Amino acid sequence: QVLLVESGGGLVQAGGSLRLSCAASKNILSISVMAWYRQAPGKQRELVATTTNTDSTDYADSVKGRFTVSRDNAKNTVYLQMNSLKPEDTAVYYCNAIFAWSNYWGQGTQVTVSS
Repeated sequence: QVLLVESGGGLVQAGGSLRLSCAASKNILSISVMAWYRQAPGKQRELVATTTNTDSTDYADSVKGRFTVSRDNAKNTVYLQMNSLKPEDTAVYYCNAIFAWSNYWGQGTQVTVSS
């Protein structure tokens, strides 16, 4: 089992930045894929960014060039650096881990971008 705890959300003005953190209860080198998702009110949860334990990353088109996913293996933590934030980035952001063929989710952290 993997416990994920997100932090770093908050209220920011458009054009600002936030960094989200996701602390995992397991050595993240043993977790093949970790990802960030988001869910805005009335919308489906969508994939934002992924990082693998082979250091591969991928991003949704809507955040490419603005968001960066990274990992600190020593701290078992994955980060999402979000720059040039837009009101449409407002959502609850969730950390996700795929481990031993199971899907694990954090509790989510709210990001609100004001115009």
